[in-house]
Amino acid sequence: MRPFRKRRGLFVLSALLIGLSSATQLQPTPRPLEAPRTLNDPIFPGLGQLGLDVRHYDVALTVAEPGTPDLRGVVTLTLGATRPLGEVRLDFLGPTVTAARWDGRAVPFRVDSGAQKLIVTPPSPLLPGQEARLTVEYRGRPGVVRDPDFSTPMELGWQSVPAAGGRPGANFTLSEPNGTHTFLPSNDHPSDKATFTTRVTVPADYTAAASGVEGPVASGNGTRTFVFTQAQPIPTYALGILVNRFERVTGPAVPVGVNGSPVARRDYFLTDTPQATRTVFARTDEMLRVLSGWFGPYPFAAYGVALVTPRLPALETATLSTIPPNLSTERAAAHELAHQWFGDDISLARWADVWLNEGFAAYSELLWTESQGGDGQAYAARWYANLEREGTRPLVARRAEQLFDLSAYQRGALALHALRAAIGDAAFRDFLHAYTARFSGRSLDTSTFLAFARTQAGPAGEAALRLWVESPGLPPLPVVGR
Repeated sequence: MRPFRKRRGLFVLSALLIGLSSATQLQPTPRPLEAPRTLNDPIFPGLGQLGLDVRHYDVALTVAEPGTPDLRGVVTLTLGATRPLGEVRLDFLGPTVTAARWDGRAVPFRVDSGAQKLIVTPPSPLLPGQEARLTVEYRGRPGVVRDPDFSTPMELGWQSVPAAGGRPGANFTLSEPNGTHTFLPSNDHPSDKATFTTRVTVPADYTAAASGVEGPVASGNGTRTFVFTQAQPIPTYALGILVNRFERVTGPAVPVGVNGSPVARRDYFLTDTPQATRTVFARTDEMLRVLSGWFGPYPFAAYGVALVTPRLPALETATLSTIPPNLSTERAAAHELAHQWFGDDISLARWADVWLNEGFAAYSELLWTESQGGDGQAYAARWYANLEREGTRPLVARRAEQLFDLSAYQRGALALHALRAAIGDAAFRDFLHAYTARFSGRSLDTSTFLAFARTQAGPAGEAALRLWVESPGLPPLPVVGR
């Protein structure tokens, strides 16, 4: 239903009619607003709105019955624009929208389920240089977006795990690449990062966790409300929210943040998490030190993991990676930690270049192996053998099915191994530090990355990378350290 809008009264001053008419004729005709356009991502052409800049999401979710999909939400988006916008077209395929307010004033809205858009008409166009706050209220069941590339059918976004076998019901987010808009009205594309304040109200015997630094917990009426502040911008898919009867385990801060700032450490375990699994994640402090030595300062204020029960992919939800039991390994732990730099802090300008996330994260597995006395070159050789056996492609994806294939991970990692072989360890470390410093908080594509490589690593470094990025076949195995 569109809210009723009062018409303004008309004041007729007959003595001014002629002058007003003349003045109106002298004013230039306003330029018509462009038709709304998406970001035209080559993999997900319907995502996002061109010109829309979501700067902050203040998200308040109520999960009354954990383990069921139902939720209530109130989100206030702080909006800017890079071009005049007569409509705001958020990605949304979620619960029923009950209200929309623009700077506190009710405004018309509609949901286009086919386009997966929530369309809001502000009182006047949002212009560059302005800022507005759009509040959306909704309740019910999230929508369904199926993962476009996973071999086993999987739904993205808000996950529900019913109570069973003595385990409590639980909920969590698993949104990469395009599932956040199933439960949150958003500009659901990694090129538009934003900060988040996330408030989650749950029954008093439950715990909620989310991306960011935790604030005070409020209790009342049989509920608890957990508040998390994510002060550095992240992509929407990297927003982590989890609800369970967690055991929260904290540890000493690790001084590897920007300018040596402390990184808060906390993990969320299930009460029956075995000691062997806990031991894996007890090594996170050491991983932070090893990877920050290669990549530069850790970009956020906190880090840890949260465990979930379904056997799903792990996900680098910002500051709090989501880890299933089958991936509670050191290799997966290093991989998801590396994504905090590559994917969450430095993000994609378009999904076709996802190797820039996955290649770096996969290469962190090799770097961690070397730090523990393992043979990094043997690790690279196994990747190479996999690609010889399974086939490969140039690194820029052309279809959704290629986003998270073997080439994105292992060929992407070997591209970095080739750069390291071409310029040496010391220059490679300098390159990584310069890269994270230059692009922290920004989004980029492969061409920008290659241009930076030429500047930072020279023509030989760029050529080594470009061969692995563009060659249709498999280049020779690069060799480091021999």
